[in-house]
Amino acid sequence: MRAGAIYVCQQCGAEHLRWMGRCRDCGAWSALVEQRVEAHGRGAAARWPPLAPAAPMCISDVVVAATARQPTGIGEFDRVLGGGLVAGALVLIGGEPGIGKSTLVLQAARSFTEAQGRALYVSGEESPGQIRMRAQRIGAVDARLVVLAETNIEHILAAVEQVSPGLVIVDSVQTLHDPALESAPGSVSQVRDCAALLMRAGKQSSRPILLVGHVTKEGAIAGPRVLEHMVDAVLYLEGERHHDYRLLRAVKNRFGPTHELGVFHMREEGMVEVANPSAAFLDERRAEAPGSAVIASMEGSRPLLVEVQALASPAPPFGAPRRSSTGVDPRRLALVLAVLEKRARLAVSTQDVFANIAGGVRVEEPAADLGLAVALASSLKDRPVCPETVFFGEVGLSGEIRSVNRSEERMREAARLGFRRCVAPAGGVSRAFDELEVVAVADVGEAFAAGLTAGSS
Repeated sequence: MRAGAIYVCQQCGAEHLRWMGRCRDCGAWSALVEQRVEAHGRGAAARWPPLAPAAPMCISDVVVAATARQPTGIGEFDRVLGGGLVAGALVLIGGEPGIGKSTLVLQAARSFTEAQGRALYVSGEESPGQIRMRAQRIGAVDARLVVLAETNIEHILAAVEQVSPGLVIVDSVQTLHDPALESAPGSVSQVRDCAALLMRAGKQSSRPILLVGHVTKEGAIAGPRVLEHMVDAVLYLEGERHHDYRLLRAVKNRFGPTHELGVFHMREEGMVEVANPSAAFLDERRAEAPGSAVIASMEGSRPLLVEVQALASPAPPFGAPRRSSTGVDPRRLALVLAVLEKRARLAVSTQDVFANIAGGVRVEEPAADLGLAVALASSLKDRPVCPETVFFGEVGLSGEIRSVNRSEERMREAARLGFRRCVAPAGGVSRAFDELEVVAVADVGEAFAAGLTAGSS
């Protein structure tokens, strides 16, 4: 390639021969940044020796080997990964600054050393002294845990070969710098090139690598979207800053499920696994308060009971009524409000409506519709929800309550936590439960009659 310059989009990584105000690929404005290209080539591909070409073969002749997993020692972390780390896997962990990503991966490194051997923790943001202070606080000081404060990718790869660890952690990928590129650390080219070098090093040595990445204000991992396509798994650490609970979700996993949820409690000693998330999220619930209902949702293979809160208050006579939701899908909230207005004859168009899932949890599945509708009706009618009652079911546009999957697991979890009644779709109740009274409802009117206490509307 001749020496010159190209313009790289900082949103999608697309390359352009000249500067333009808008990227042709993703449509982002003012996102093109100039990058110099040297005549001898650039990036990771120019320094790696070419591999021998692969020979085509019949799919019937392909031998499938069992995928061995290496547990990290943190049960909730392993749950989200699908049972542990796969040899050679490149895992990207994203989250907002200060959410606890560095603490979680440092704990994972410490637990990994106890069972698997040596681990290398590379930090481009903190000094070894700062890492040692955090390790002392969370009890992660171990001679088998090697730390390196470095941002040069060539030095990092040399250290990996020298230490030969069983696990490599890089915190964070936005700080890495490849001297073969002239762009600044954190740019699209740097992030993509450094991730490619780490991926190839991990695949060749069958060594799992954890990459930590920051999240932008839009909620996406900083850097090019192509980075999420390069790695084997993408995990997000979520949570409200004003709550102590942290949720670890998988949005991509080539070696396991993408619907599992790990729950942690952020404490002074680090991330503590929550063995019974349902009980933790319902610990401060006031059962007699109007506008509060308990829903049974599914997060992966685990049923999770959470409290949905709703508040309807008369809107000012001027302007449009407010619609605010935290932890609830705004589109599902709008759908439920429309059904309540049209089918249940509840005057919600003149009300400011606020909906919240207590504890900082985000529930997006349609099974939460029924509990949300009952909580809204409870607030509008100022009538508490029947005590010891749990709800689940999808609300249709005609007001019908549709069945959802894995009803029996939701009911068993409700019975285990001491609930006595369950209001569920009529079509989703397959059998009776001795320890739980199941009330089958066909529409929102029946659900309100079964779910709300007696009183004036």
